[in-house]
Amino acid sequence: MQIRFKLFASLTDYLPPERRGNVVELEIPPESTVDDLVARFNLPRAHVHLVLINGVYVPPAERAVRLLQAGDVLAIWPPVAGG
Repeated sequence: MQIRFKLFASLTDYLPPERRGNVVELEIPPESTVDDLVARFNLPRAHVHLVLINGVYVPPAERAVRLLQAGDVLAIWPPVAGG
């Protein structure tokens, strides 16, 4: 099944070269979770801060069990500091 995967800020470095900006279209196996994609792209867990699926927040406790569906948009941001 296909999803759209978006990484922001410093996490864009983990996307493959064929990406368009900060987005890549992915073919993933059914039953894939958020954590499966984090592992697939070797994202440092400490940098996976804000996770949204179709604009809805996914808390850390749900990321290992939240199944992705065909057509989902998974977006991940690192912690952001500033002021």
